[in-house]
Amino acid sequence: MKWNLRMVAAHRDIWRPTDLLAAFKDVGFNPSLSKVAALWGSTPVTIRLDDLDKICTALNCTVADLLEAEAVAAVPVADQMPQAVGDRENRSGPTRPTPRRDGPRRLLPPN
Repeated sequence: MKWNLRMVAAHRDIWRPTDLLAAFKDVGFNPSLSKVAALWGSTPVTIRLDDLDKICTALNCTVADLLEAEAVAAVPVADQMPQAVGDRENRSGPTRPTPRRDGPRRLLPPN
């Protein structure tokens, strides 16, 4: 997803996070300036739906204006996928642990 907050804000003559914070406060949305600056400067990993609704109300836009779907990168074909450990087709050594040749390890009791 592409986060278009700065573009939508620019269409409303909002050019700085402090101006955006003032627009948010007009609709009753009171985030901290650091949260607004984070929304302004980078794409959020998550955002609450009620916060998204308040952002859209403050900017008089829709969710589709703020979030734009981008093409997903191609998924590699199964032939190009790395093989899992212990894969039956690719056995280069033993897959199970082998017992020690000199017998089991014996621990001495503490003195």
